[in-house]
Amino acid sequence: MKPIGQEKRADIVAAKQRGESEKDIIKWLNVSRSTITKIWRGYQKTNSYASKPYMGRKSEIDEETGGKIIREITANPDITHKELIDKLSLPLTESGLSRWLKKINLTYKNRRNLKNN
Repeated sequence: MKPIGQEKRADIVAAKQRGESEKDIIKWLNVSRSTITKIWRGYQKTNSYASKPYMGRKSEIDEETGGKIIREITANPDITHKELIDKLSLPLTESGLSRWLKKINLTYKNRRNLKNN
């Protein structure tokens, strides 16, 4: 979920400082009670209503590994995600690899070998 903007955070803190009720703030700013509580407690602790930076999670795929993946797909476009993971010993699941490929806008369709009966 996207963090609440600084302007809305400032409005919440200002309203709490004026002594307005949480019900009024909820109606006025269209935020949840827990949001008001978290922002107000954070302000009381740090004297700042700024949102905490989102640290996220470091990608399992570094530049070098990413280059290997791209080269392998280019050289062998029929390779499946599972085969790619096994061949390059990637520390990912098939869905993780798929998400990474989508993130870099590199999607490909696996061709299936269909035998005519």
